Amino acid sequence: MKSTISDRVTVITGASSGIGRATALSIAEQHGTVVLACRQSDALREVARECEALGGRALPVPTDVTDEAQVRNLAWQAADTYGRIDVWVNDAAVTLLGRFEEVPPDAFRQVIETNFFGYVYGARAVLPYFREQGRGILINVASVVGKVGAPYATAYGASKSAVIGFSDSLRMELRDAPDIHVCTVLPATIDTPLFQHAANYADREVRAMPPVYAPEEAADVIVGLIRHPKREATVGNARRMIAMRTLVPAALTERMLANKVERQHFQDRPNTNPGEGNLFEPRPELDAVHGGWQEFEQKTKGAGGAVGAVALAAGLGATLYLLFGKRPALPVHPDTRTMRAV
Repeated sequence: MKSTISDRVTVITGASSGIGRATALSIAEQHGTVVLACRQSDALREVARECEALGGRALPVPTDVTDEAQVRNLAWQAADTYGRIDVWVNDAAVTLLGRFEEVPPDAFRQVIETNFFGYVYGARAVLPYFREQGRGILINVASVVGKVGAPYATAYGASKSAVIGFSDSLRMELRDAPDIHVCTVLPATIDTPLFQHAANYADREVRAMPPVYAPEEAADVIVGLIRHPKREATVGNARRMIAMRTLVPAALTERMLANKVERQHFQDRPNTNPGEGNLFEPRPELDAVHGGWQEFEQKTKGAGGAVGAVALAAGLGATLYLLFGKRPALPVHPDTRTMRAV
């Protein structure tokens, strides 16, 4: 593979907002070439202008990832314009929140169609180009929820679990092509408009569950994988959450996480506008890199997120102490010199 970002042609789905947009801008800052895909032409043109202003090259290709023909066209346009595809980032995602029994079947299916089959279509579209070139990097943006689960997110969790399993299996099938890499990214809660876009069938307004991390952190991880591919990478506190799920008895972990979601994934006000969010139609007014959730967390005394994290760490520590007779050390924050779990 070529050694610098500026030499790469990178296709990014879900490029109009959040992690996808942050990744496109990061690549553009390093004078790379991005092919941008989402359902909205105007949003793509805006992101393309931003990328070009930063010194990158950008090609906007409106694409609905639930339509396999459109995804094949995305790959064709990228290769036809630039002569190759070096990296493909599957990032397009939608979500919904609500009890499984109260979620409309078509809404549940749309999450799976976008978050899982959209990635399958992306892989099908790009792998022939990778095979012909003898190299390429496929990056699938999954979620820590695909490893640990969460209530009110059965569709999203199922789709992200499927992405993880799909990536693992595909990676094994590509053993005959050592220069074709399949990488999976597992972000924790990221400050994107995903939660404003969400279809909400619960009785309360949604919020991003703290702690919340900047989308630039996820973009940095993705750019790092472009430089040095590896099978799996986490963002934020995802690694600790996965470790807890692995080390702590499942019943305890599930109870702790379920309680945290109940307390901190919803606002203290009723859901007065339930509906489909952007599941079936885009919401261009919300297209941005950030969702404003880090500021929201600060305004609502984000200590709640720290308390929740400390509670999870305490549960992990208690369990490890009972099992092994030792407690994991909590890091000291360099500014406040107070104990916190991260």
